Amino acid sequence: MSKYYYYLVAGLPELTLEDNKLSYTVADFKVELYPELSDTDRKLIDLFYLKFDNTNLLKLLKDKDAVIDSRGIYSAKELTEFISLLKEGDEVADAVFPSYLSIFISEYFSAQVEDEFLHEDRLAALYYEYAMKCKSRFVSSWYEFNLTVNNVLVALTARKFKMDIASLIVGDTDVCEALRTSGARDFGLTGEVGFLDQIVKISETEELVEREKRIDQLRWNWMEEATFFDYFTIERLFVFLLQLEMIERWISLDKEKGNQLFRSIIASLKDEVQIPAEFR
Repeated sequence: MSKYYYYLVAGLPELTLEDNKLSYTVADFKVELYPELSDTDRKLIDLFYLKFDNTNLLKLLKDKDAVIDSRGIYSAKELTEFISLLKEGDEVADAVFPSYLSIFISEYFSAQVEDEFLHEDRLAALYYEYAMKCKSRFVSSWYEFNLTVNNVLVALTARKFKMDIASLIVGDTDVCEALRTSGARDFGLTGEVGFLDQIVKISETEELVEREKRIDQLRWNWMEEATFFDYFTIERLFVFLLQLEMIERWISLDKEKGNQLFRSIIASLKDEVQIPAEFR
């Protein structure tokens, strides 16, 4: 554990609700704490914020004047410039622009595909592959976990409505391959995916908001278990961002439930931030 992270986590501002909204957001973190991180840790946190760039990129490819989400790493001007360069066949260094985004933009202009959903799936597949290669074991596992959860839910829904499963699966992991090819009731994943039964039960939830909350609860529980001993590390800040974003979404869906979960994350964070005497 790093002394630096004791103080960084301990220094997180008091989070309160104001006018039914969070007074501290993932956007605030990016402005206030992101610059304090080392270059290495910033690259890890970038993986969290890049999902907003993914959405922004898809918007700008359709409409160069589209309004984008400011939570992304890149401005609309920067993304537009990268798009223009790659459209002309130029190259952009990986240190300047993530390689998976360069690959996607190049493919976008070279492929004769107009299906918006196929573009989204391809970008998602590249993003997950890129993120799962990061050096943090927790962060890599987090993306693999999410890819599995999303794909299993898609496969179960596709099977229920007699749709082609293989074409809907995103990614190239062993689990992805099993979902594409297996005709077994459990896709042959009972021993491979320990939380399969939970996903199956979630998939049977008819009410969409309740289903979304149960998916988030599964993710929440996984994060808490996976970082049980990571109190003062960059992984803890990564989890803080994931949970903060989750709370923002839950408040928009259900104020009371969102408030309860929000209080629990703050209480948990306060309990963890008990700075040992040698660091006081």
